[in-house]
Amino acid sequence: MNSLSSFPSVSCCCSLSWKSSNSIVQLGFLGNGPKRFFVFPKRKFTPTKFSRASVSCSSSSSSSDPLLVKAARGEPVERPPAWMMRQAGRYMAVYRKLAEKYPSFRDRSETTDLIVEISLQPWEAFHPDGVIIFSDILTPLPAFGVPFDIEEVRGPVIQSPILSEEGLKALHPIDFEKLQFVGESLRILRQEVGEQAAVLGFVGAPWTIATYIVEGGTTRTYTTIKSMCHKAPHILKALLSHLADAISEYVVYQVESGAHCVQIFDSWGGQLPPDMWELWSKPYIDKIVSVVRKRCPETPLVLYINGNGGLLERMKGTGVDVIGLDWTVDMADGRNRLGNDISIQGNVDPAYLFSTLPALTDEIKRVVKCAGPRGHILNLGHGVLVGTPEAAVSHFFDVARSLKFDTFVEDHAKEKPKLVV
Repeated sequence: MNSLSSFPSVSCCCSLSWKSSNSIVQLGFLGNGPKRFFVFPKRKFTPTKFSRASVSCSSSSSSSDPLLVKAARGEPVERPPAWMMRQAGRYMAVYRKLAEKYPSFRDRSETTDLIVEISLQPWEAFHPDGVIIFSDILTPLPAFGVPFDIEEVRGPVIQSPILSEEGLKALHPIDFEKLQFVGESLRILRQEVGEQAAVLGFVGAPWTIATYIVEGGTTRTYTTIKSMCHKAPHILKALLSHLADAISEYVVYQVESGAHCVQIFDSWGGQLPPDMWELWSKPYIDKIVSVVRKRCPETPLVLYINGNGGLLERMKGTGVDVIGLDWTVDMADGRNRLGNDISIQGNVDPAYLFSTLPALTDEIKRVVKCAGPRGHILNLGHGVLVGTPEAAVSHFFDVARSLKFDTFVEDHAKEKPKLVV
């Protein structure tokens, strides 16, 4: 085996020149439709009785914890664990074939058998170290009083945006009877994967969810909600507080249903100036973290923001375990700014999956070396792009598994482990 430093192409941690695009973090929408229950001939999942506490929130770590969970906690690992945001989706031929048969995104993301089948597609193909539930950040909205539709061209549409005190009256505590398919899917995924990989849940941050509720759907300008910060701050604060309460409970629900780790997507937090993010997003993420820390103290939380280069230090202040870096942040700079007392995730540019395999290999090694030997989860800096070659995704995970930290000494401060291939 060779030390990573022997590879000239990755001997230094340098910035990348890829231009950022403002692409959505969600899994994508293909239209709405009536809810149905599907049974697959390939695999039949037997539902278990609905329970809020099928998996209790652990109060202590275990040596049998998946590799990704250990890395999220900053514990020694033999190699960097790897998964990809949006790793289940339209780039996979098997997913496209299934989507032709079941064209409604809400059917695919709100039907237990379909959720499990899609979530396991990349697990069966590539064996990543994390298996994330196939869902969407808007999935829980109807459970606390915000119905939405999905139109093929416009995407998510909320017919009655909340812009007034009257609109706030529609909100109510989150009803988990309307989200049984999420809990059931996580329980099945936990059974299917076991401890071979971490089962990952995710939620949207209150600010990001509020952009849809206030704007009535997707937006490029965020003018309505940004002006609301000044014109009707009491209404926006009330909305964000309600969302923080509901999402906190939703995170705990996912953990109790089987999620080893939960990622918070503040997808549109990067649309705020840093001082505005400090006022209008961070306090509500802080609340979620506080609730989860009290009830599920050993569950790692990841925070990801698209376009987060100006927010890293503020993100660390939320108290999450892992900061996800997008690909516009240099990994070495991100590690230097955040320090070694927090884990980081990322951040290979998704466009590298369209390059040559040797170039992809070198970039993976560069990112891992810059991140350091502890507290790093290898990922992309954003979701897998549509049209990504499956062979490149497979290669990504093959390379990740080939990387080994050659030694972990008791006194880590005296001798750092080296990455070898």
